[in-house]
Amino acid sequence: MAQEVSLEEYKKAYRKISEIIILGIILLSFVVSIYFYPQMPEEMASHWNAQGQVDGYLSKFWGLFLMPFFLVGLALLFTAIPKIDPLKANIEKFRQYYDGFVILFFIFLLSIHFQVILWNIGIKITPNATLPIWLGLLFFYCGILCENAKRNWFIGIRTPWTLSSEKVWDKTHKIGGKLFKIAGIVSSVGVIFQSYALFFMFVPVILVAIYTVVYSYLEYRKEMK
Repeated sequence: MAQEVSLEEYKKAYRKISEIIILGIILLSFVVSIYFYPQMPEEMASHWNAQGQVDGYLSKFWGLFLMPFFLVGLALLFTAIPKIDPLKANIEKFRQYYDGFVILFFIFLLSIHFQVILWNIGIKITPNATLPIWLGLLFFYCGILCENAKRNWFIGIRTPWTLSSEKVWDKTHKIGGKLFKIAGIVSSVGVIFQSYALFFMFVPVILVAIYTVVYSYLEYRKEMK
C-alpha cells in the first residue's frame, strides 16, 4: 500500500513539474518577443520554402506574438485531452510519456520562434539545417509514445480498427512505434542533404501512416475471422 501511495505521489510530482516547464516555455516566448520587439523590422520574414528561402512575411506584432499565443492555445488543448477522453483512465497509464511529448513539442515550437527572431535580426540560420534534427527527435519520441500508448480517442494511431479492438491497437502500435523511430532517424539525415530535407522529413512519416492504417485493417480482419 505504501508503495502504491509513493508511486501516485511520484506521478503527481512529475505532472506538476511538466506543467511548470510548459508554463515556463510559454512565459519565455512572451518575454523574448517583448524584448526583441523594438529591434524587429515592420515586416518580418516568417515562412520559408523547401529550398530554405523566405517566401512569406508577417507584421511585426504577429511575427513576434503569433507563436506565444499559439502555445497558450496548445497548452489548453493538451491539458483538456486527458480530462475529456472517454478512455481517460487508459491515458493515465502512459501519462508520463504523453507529458514528455508535450514538453518536447513545446521546446520544438520555441526553437522555431527563436529561429524566426534570429533570422530577422540578421543571424540567418536556414530551417533546412535545424528542422530535420528537431522533427527527427519528435518522430523518434512518437515511436516511444506509440509503444506505450493504451487505447484512447485522441493519442496514437487511431483508426476504426484500432479503436474497435484492444488487440489490434496493441499490435498496430507496437509495429508503428518501431517504424516511427526509423522515420525519426531518416528525418535527421535530411540535415546532411539540405536540398532534399523536405523529402527526408515527411515522406517516411507519410509511408508509416499509410502502412499502419492498412496494417490495422488487415489485423482486424484476421481477428474477425
